Amino acid sequence: MAGLQVCSVLVTGANRGIGLGLVRHFLEMLNPPGWVFAACRDPKGQRAQVRLGWDAVVSDPSSIKAAAARVGEHLGDSGLNLLINNAGIVKLNSLDTETLEDMTQVYTTNTVGPLLLGQAFLPLLKKAAQGSQGSVLSCSKAAIINMSSHGGSITSSFGWDQLQVISYRCSKAALNMLTKCQSLGYRQHGVLCVALHPGWVQTDMGPPVTVDASVGGMLKVLSSLSEKDTGTFLDWEGKVVPW
Repeated sequence: MAGLQVCSVLVTGANRGIGLGLVRHFLEMLNPPGWVFAACRDPKGQRAQVRLGWDAVVSDPSSIKAAAARVGEHLGDSGLNLLINNAGIVKLNSLDTETLEDMTQVYTTNTVGPLLLGQAFLPLLKKAAQGSQGSVLSCSKAAIINMSSHGGSITSSFGWDQLQVISYRCSKAALNMLTKCQSLGYRQHGVLCVALHPGWVQTDMGPPVTVDASVGGMLKVLSSLSEKDTGTFLDWEGKVVPW
């Protein structure tokens, strides 16, 4: 993980699960980032596992703009190196029980949220890229990491027999396309963009991979990302996930 050296990182959905795990791992690095911003929807809520960060609703444009302004006040001209769009929700609906309301809510949070966050924090990411030595894309320079899921792979039917979660799958498939679009549009600004599958983690959704194992693996992957990886869909072990 020695290759991952960032001055600043922002993690959404940071009050528990993978988001909290990421924040803790960043802070426990031998050379931790100078700034670790932890944003979540309800930092004082009953489900929060730690009291940190500030309220940032990823589906609310005004909340996102306020968060970007606040981060910008702290970072100044140094910019933001790493934006990790981890916040997401799931509704346990099947093909027969899915609703317009749930589909809209999940899509807004899981897909539109990362779009708006990318737009709002792009100026800070550009500043970080411009202040970095060299032209090669990397997470140490400037990057957007969108937390996707194997469930969003159109090629794979992973987990279908256990959880259909229609709106979640569709939102993650759309997030993958957004990641590809961001990689095409933001490459000229020196910003790397990757979709990352954290594994079927021991959070609200399933048992196989621990949060620590997932986060540790993902940070190793982040440290190795370069020009060739922008616009790709990878898992927590660095393996390519089919679109």
